Amino acid sequence: AGHEAVLSCPNNSNVSLLLVTWKRSCSSCCLLSYRRDHNETSRLNCSERISWKYSPVSDPALRIHPVSLRDEGNYTCEIVSREGNFPFLSSLTVIVPPTVTLTHDKSRVAVCQASAGKPPAAISWIPASNHSSEEELHHPNGTVTRVSYFGWANSSFPSVTCLVTHPAMNQTLVLDL
Repeated sequence: AGHEAVLSCPNNSNVSLLLVTWKRSCSSCCLLSYRRDHNETSRLNCSERISWKYSPVSDPALRIHPVSLRDEGNYTCEIVSREGNFPFLSSLTVIVPPTVTLTHDKSRVAVCQASAGKPPAAISWIPASNHSSEEELHHPNGTVTRVSYFGWANSSFPSVTCLVTHPAMNQTLVLDL
């Protein structure tokens, strides 16, 4: 999320391009097309974030910038030429890195939180503990907050380390006990 996504559409240079169209599989979604004989681009329901990455004649890749969770889904690029229609399907999955915090409460419990990530982050502790517990909160936008609790009331360790792993990032936080 927040970065650029580029969806490729293979254009065989041996094929005489007449029309190229990008569409998403929903009724009110963006439709972007280029008609070569009129050198004309048309846009229907497309925001300014969605455009051609390059020239639709030489490389009809679709650019979405910045990507948001609502852009997730299946996209079809269709090349129309004298030789026929050639559809290509792309699936866009948006990854959102979580915001990570490590705090403690009055009852000597460390709280490691990975907020609003997609997919959910994994949380582990050093030293490993059988006394940790975890909660998960699912948000309406598809992100997940994961919270892990580590009790150290009877611990002799000088510090505890929270390890958060996610496809978009890894983060290590240390809390002095």
